[in-house]
Amino acid sequence: MSKSKVKDIDRNIYDIKNKDEYDFKVKKGLTKEIIEEISEQKNDPQWMREFRLNALEVYNKLELPTWGPDLSELDMNEIATYVRPKSKLNTSWDEVPEDIKTTFDKLGIPEAEKKSLAGVGAQYDSEVVYHSMKEELIKQGVVYTDMETAIKEYPKLVKEHFMKCVPVYDHKFVALHGAVWSGGSFVYVPKGVKVDIPLQSYFRLNSPESGQFEHTLIIVDEGASLHFIEGCSAPKYNKINLHAGCVELFVKDNAYLRYSTIENWSKNMLNLNTKKAIIGKNAQVDWVSGSFGSKISMLYPMSILNGEGSKTEYTGISFAGKGQNLDTGFKVVHNAPNTSSVINAKSISKSDGKCTYRSLVRINENAKNTKSSVSCESLMLDDTSISDTIPVNDIKTDEVEFSHEAKIGKISDKAIFYLMSRGLSEEDAKAMIVRGFAYPISKELPVEYAAEMNNLINLELEGAIG
Repeated sequence: MSKSKVKDIDRNIYDIKNKDEYDFKVKKGLTKEIIEEISEQKNDPQWMREFRLNALEVYNKLELPTWGPDLSELDMNEIATYVRPKSKLNTSWDEVPEDIKTTFDKLGIPEAEKKSLAGVGAQYDSEVVYHSMKEELIKQGVVYTDMETAIKEYPKLVKEHFMKCVPVYDHKFVALHGAVWSGGSFVYVPKGVKVDIPLQSYFRLNSPESGQFEHTLIIVDEGASLHFIEGCSAPKYNKINLHAGCVELFVKDNAYLRYSTIENWSKNMLNLNTKKAIIGKNAQVDWVSGSFGSKISMLYPMSILNGEGSKTEYTGISFAGKGQNLDTGFKVVHNAPNTSSVINAKSISKSDGKCTYRSLVRINENAKNTKSSVSCESLMLDDTSISDTIPVNDIKTDEVEFSHEAKIGKISDKAIFYLMSRGLSEEDAKAMIVRGFAYPISKELPVEYAAEMNNLINLELEGAIG
């Protein structure tokens, strides 16, 4: 009996390449002079200039991770850390330069904005080129803008929170981010305001041998709620590109945030992103994460449950094909009583692709009556794919309910045969199994915006059972 085969995701839309034209691009490398040049180009306030230089010092002191995928091919002397596109920040889509606008049009960003989003930010290389928000949210006091504008217009709020959730000494690539960050989104939802329609930012890297280091800072004040969606992609080049963004979420007492991400980088990308949330009393953060593309990913969103009764849920899926090593997972720290966490992770691997689920659940001594459950499932589509599960559970009190379940298996030829006996073609049977496996993720996205996710999991299947 031959094994089922699955084609790679069709990336034709995402591999659109524009000519590498820019208004300014720093020389490759990472030196004090380059950091000062970035700061000068961005007209940073003095505190941010000093912050960047301090982060560079931390970066130079820290070592590469000694675990996980091999990052030895990353050479910062071959990466340009700041590329300013030939576009200013626009509030009208018609004013965005034609080549940039065409790329985002093909990715469906304006259409998604019209149908299902309350606000949109679009970043191209190192700067945001378009930002808009519905008037009714502005009247409610909601702030949604790019980080550079936020530093100028909300300096006290930004300085109070910037890299306080994710400090520069967390690891080497957080320190790198602190030194060279550019672009990203700032959101503030006032007390009691419910944002019923999602906000969304999309990050597009076009320039070869460069990096994207956007910073997302979201503050959901007491009793408020928000759904924020993040998407990102890049065309494929023959040399390494780097993504080392940072997401900081501050969710105050009785507030709610859902943070959804579809990461679809090209297979020359090293995706070394860091995301973390600090959660207050009776507050909740739900993460929905899809990791596709990229040569290497190291991505472990983290929830810190500081408030009594706080909750977090993580629902994530990753797909690794030939030449990909996706090391992903979730971390949660329970610091208060009556907190709860639910982790549901899935992965699909094929053609020598490797998926690793790496997690941390830490329940500290004062986190009495905590409930936590972890489920990770891996689907391998052939005999050459690889899947590993590396959980760490650090439980420091007996007054908890904790469960952990892991499943690793191959796509079942018996299941395919059964579905075919009920009238489905082989391709439809395989598609049903794969889509059913991924359904818990896709169903969590707004129907109108799920087009990108659906495109990524709309796998073409071939092969025969004989």
